[in-house]
Amino acid sequence: MIEIKVPPVGESISEVTLVTWMKKDGEWVDRDEVICELESEKATFELNAEQAGILHIVAQEGDTLNIGDLACKIDETAERPAGAAAPAEAPKAEAKPEAAPAAPAAVSPAPIAADVKATPVAKSMMSDKNVSPSKVQGTGANGRIFKADVLAALENPGRPAGKELFTREDKVQKMSNLRKTVSRRLVEAKNTTAMLTTFNEVDMTNIMAIRKQYKDKFKEAHGVNLGFMSFFTKACTIALMEWPAVNAYIDGENIVYHEYADISIAVSAPKGLVVPIIRNAESLSMAEIEAKVMELAGKARDNKLTIEEMSGGTFTITNGGVFGSLMSTPIINIPQSAILGMHKIQERAMVIDGEIKIRPMMYLALSYDHRIIDGRESVGFLVRVKELLENPELMLIGKSPTQALLEL
Repeated sequence: MIEIKVPPVGESISEVTLVTWMKKDGEWVDRDEVICELESEKATFELNAEQAGILHIVAQEGDTLNIGDLACKIDETAERPAGAAAPAEAPKAEAKPEAAPAAPAAVSPAPIAADVKATPVAKSMMSDKNVSPSKVQGTGANGRIFKADVLAALENPGRPAGKELFTREDKVQKMSNLRKTVSRRLVEAKNTTAMLTTFNEVDMTNIMAIRKQYKDKFKEAHGVNLGFMSFFTKACTIALMEWPAVNAYIDGENIVYHEYADISIAVSAPKGLVVPIIRNAESLSMAEIEAKVMELAGKARDNKLTIEEMSGGTFTITNGGVFGSLMSTPIINIPQSAILGMHKIQERAMVIDGEIKIRPMMYLALSYDHRIIDGRESVGFLVRVKELLENPELMLIGKSPTQALLEL
C-alpha cells in the first residue's frame, strides 16, 4: 500500500485545503493520473497517483491538511478491473458531435434533447421560445415538464427554476485559502500604505485603428491576437524605466529600485482574483507579451497557475473594463508601490482643435504609495503612459521621428 502525502508547495506555505477528489474511493487509478485538487493560500494544484492501483481516500473534501499529511493510499498490488482504462477515451469521441450544432443555434430555435422529460407540446414551446429545460420546474412525475410549467417559466423570466418566493434562507460557505489570502492582503495594503489615486483619460482612436488594420496580419504572423494589453504593458514598461520610483518598493528603511519590469496582470479566475506575472516585460515584443498574456489567462481559468508564476512582480495592471467598469480606484498589490487600472472604452464628446468630436475614451487610474512616490512622479508617469498610448509610434524609440531627427 503506497501512501500519498501532501507535498511541499512553496516557501512559507504550511497548510492546504483539499478541494475535490477527481476519483472515487475504491476506484482504479493509473500512474500519474490526477486524483485530487488542493488549494494553498496562493494557488491551486493537483495531486497525481504515484502508482497504478485501487484508491483508498483518507482525507475528505474541505479538510485542511498540513504539508506531509496523508491524503490517500493506493493499493498497487490490486489487479486492474476489466475495462478500467476505457473511460479515459470516451470523452474524446463524444466531444465532436456536441460542437456541431452550436453555430445555427443563434438563428433558429434550439432543439430540445430527446431525453428531456417533457410532453410534446412543452418541448415544442421550449424550442420555439428558446427556453432551456433547466429553467423550467417540472411538476409531473419524476420532474416531467408540462405546458403549464413552460408558461410559468415565461411569466417569471430570470427567476431560478423551482425557487420559492420570499425565501429568507442564508447559505454559509467556508472561505477558501485563496479568498482568505486575498482578503488579508487587501486589508494590509489599505492599512500599511499611504495610498492615493490619480486619474487621467486616454484617446484610444489610434490604437483601435492599428488593431483594425493589422489584427489579421498580426495573427497570421505571430499566431496570437493583437489585444489592448500588449499596448498598455509596453507603454507601462517604458514609463517605469523613466519614472523608477513607480517601479520600486520599500524594504524596511531602504528603497529597492528595479532595473527591470515584471508586470503583474490581475485576472479573475473561477476561485478568485489571481495575479500572474509577465517576467522582463520590458524586453518582450508585442507578440511575446500577447502570447504570455494568453498563456497566463488560460492557466488562470483552468486553475493551473504555479506559485512561481504568481510570486514577485514590480507593477500591476488590472482591467475592470472587461466587466463594464467606467472608473475605479484599484488597491495596490503589496509590496509593490503602484497599480494601473484600465476601464471601459466609451465614446464621448471631446473638444479637439476647437471642435466637438466623438472619440473612444478610456479613464485611467493610478493608485500609488505616497510614501515612496510623490505627486510629480505619479502624475508624470500616468501622463507618459497616456502619451505613449495616444501615439503608439513613440513606443518604438520613445520619441517622435522628428524629435529623433533633430536630436531633441
